[in-house]
Amino acid sequence: MEFSLPHAVTLLRRTPAVLHTLLQDLPEPWINHNEGGSTWSPFDVVGHLLHGERTDWIPRARIILEQGEARPFDPFDRLAQFSESKGKTLAELLDTFTLLRQQSLATLQQWQLTEQHLDRRGTHPAFGAVTLRQLLATWVVHDLDHLGQIARVLAKQYAHAVGPWIEYLSILKERP
Repeated sequence: MEFSLPHAVTLLRRTPAVLHTLLQDLPEPWINHNEGGSTWSPFDVVGHLLHGERTDWIPRARIILEQGEARPFDPFDRLAQFSESKGKTLAELLDTFTLLRQQSLATLQQWQLTEQHLDRRGTHPAFGAVTLRQLLATWVVHDLDHLGQIARVLAKQYAHAVGPWIEYLSILKERP
């Protein structure tokens, strides 16, 4: 499927509601357990999405539109949520993410992007030249990737409880 900005916005707009529906008011063990080791809990994932909303998608899109390849993107701290989310509740993270996502999508709409805008290039610190179209497509898939991760982490809390049905539950066989 080719990238479509209206389709991308439709998916991006839904992520906060999906997170709220899936996670709001769940008991603590569901929110804070991970898959072991240095894997992330649902709380950690929401914090990561929130950090990205602040520092990644729209800021990088703005760099592409205003400066092109002349200014590389700032590196993204994939682990910033561990310090930024300290002392906050999941409800606070979800509410802040929802607000920031609304602001991000409003900014995107205000830009009135054309095909020519989507083909503009920026410089990623690791990948080199990337287009705005690629950045926006990645934003959508990044959301979906982390929604899948949250579902997997939640499902694995009952990995032993399902008994022999584990054979039919592919989500429990996925590795982190």
